[in-house]
Amino acid sequence: MSDSYKTHLTVLHEVASLHPTATAFRVPRLDPTTEEILEWDAITFEQFASDVELFARYWGSQLQSMNIPLRSVIGVWIGGMAYVDCLHIYAVARAGYIPQLFSLRLPNPDMIYELLARSNGKAIIYDLSYENLVASSPVPIYPAIDARTCRVPDISLPPLRSLVSGSDTLMIFHTSGSTSGSPKLVPLTYSWWDHAIAKGWQVMKPKNHHNKERQDVTVWMGSMCHIGQTFMFVGTIQHASCTVQYTKQAFSSEELLDMIERCGLTRINQFPSFTAAHLRGSRHNPKLLQKLQQLDEIFISGLPLTPEDEQWVYANRIRITNCYGSTEGTAMMLSDYDDRIGDVRPLRPIPGTSYTFIPISSEDEDEYHNPNMRLLELVILSSSPDCPHPSLRSKVDGHFHTGDLFMELAPGKYVFRGRNDDWIKTENSLRCDTKAIEDNVRATCDDLVDDCIVVGNARPSPTLFVEPKTDIAPESLKKEILRRTRHFHSRRYMHERIVSSDFIIIVPPRTLPRTATKGNIRRRAIEESFKMQLDRIYGTQS
Repeated sequence: MSDSYKTHLTVLHEVASLHPTATAFRVPRLDPTTEEILEWDAITFEQFASDVELFARYWGSQLQSMNIPLRSVIGVWIGGMAYVDCLHIYAVARAGYIPQLFSLRLPNPDMIYELLARSNGKAIIYDLSYENLVASSPVPIYPAIDARTCRVPDISLPPLRSLVSGSDTLMIFHTSGSTSGSPKLVPLTYSWWDHAIAKGWQVMKPKNHHNKERQDVTVWMGSMCHIGQTFMFVGTIQHASCTVQYTKQAFSSEELLDMIERCGLTRINQFPSFTAAHLRGSRHNPKLLQKLQQLDEIFISGLPLTPEDEQWVYANRIRITNCYGSTEGTAMMLSDYDDRIGDVRPLRPIPGTSYTFIPISSEDEDEYHNPNMRLLELVILSSSPDCPHPSLRSKVDGHFHTGDLFMELAPGKYVFRGRNDDWIKTENSLRCDTKAIEDNVRATCDDLVDDCIVVGNARPSPTLFVEPKTDIAPESLKKEILRRTRHFHSRRYMHERIVSSDFIIIVPPRTLPRTATKGNIRRRAIEESFKMQLDRIYGTQS
């Protein structure tokens, strides 16, 4: 890699050289019987870097034995939630290959093969639990075993820095939602990733309000098979900060308190749907509230807090930073805790980026049912160093149109207001194409369904509302819709699927709220009108 381009591997090498004994990870050791956390084991940066080298020699020997050339794309289909997963991802790149990262949220092997074929991938490294799913793989397959448990050949690895072009691909991710039945490839180039690393340094800079000498300690945010955790992690390690690996993404407040007390947790990186549970608990748990107040920062991304949670946070001086970002652009806008306009903490673009905000048409504003709301779509200009790969940009103007809408509250200060299309963001900020689901229902159930709409913003998965054509019993109608749409949903991410009749709601014809101009069903209005029913369906009613 050229000296002019930083990568996560060069960052790790530098940090391990400068801070070898600093703790890079705290990993839970569980009681095999009770699953209780016995201890949080510490892994130093020196050990982390050594483990990456070990795993790189393992994967280098495995792939070279099959004569797979360096710089080939290798599919990595794993959970991305554990320390060993991080080793696999870093090691494939360190061995001289291009990892194409697949989340276990896409459990259909046919989709994996199709996406790998688009990148001309040469092999798949798979999670051990998927042994039976990869039997028909068209490329060589390798189980993601822990290389620390086996004998690894002492092969030489490519230079840590070698000559590359800024436009060369370093890693491949995928959009978090399916377009036309499939996610899109999101290639990361060396020059793009170099700038993302600089942004990560800025975003994850320790706050250290109380003790400048104390190590910054944060918590895992999500799967490293998605860009969010990969970006946050490379930002974290640049400051020789520690990352705590949770037992599950929606970790309990009890586990949070344990992290604070035994791991010295100083900040949380989390999706707001999960943070909300801790905020609710702090309303009647003084100890939890006190610990939240003492954190340097709670960093949330993907979705805003509810107005009620915003009020609670502000009234109790809990330091929360809101981040707007996407798979294609990583972090793009941040709030400042001390900057407040009314009840809102606005977002501001991260310095060093080039964005524009384009007004949307009045017809689109009709969905929001507020003629005084001037909505602007955020567009990443092609001149911005974080503008994604050319394959993802508009063919018309060469820029990247996010589809995300904002209001400008003051010059250069914005608040997120949803999307300018038929996509929604689910509980962990992954995207779901609602129109694709609706179109499939209309195509397969035209004789049964008069109209339909999909909702589920900030929920774990979507829910389908149906206005029927016939007098068929609601339960029978639900089952028939499920039967006819089963194949369609089998090809989608887990968070995009409707696989239970519990998530289909039958309502009388022409009773769903509609826009005044075009007569379209209003998605946002349904989210609000049916909130209590949706809370019951998702089991979140408090």
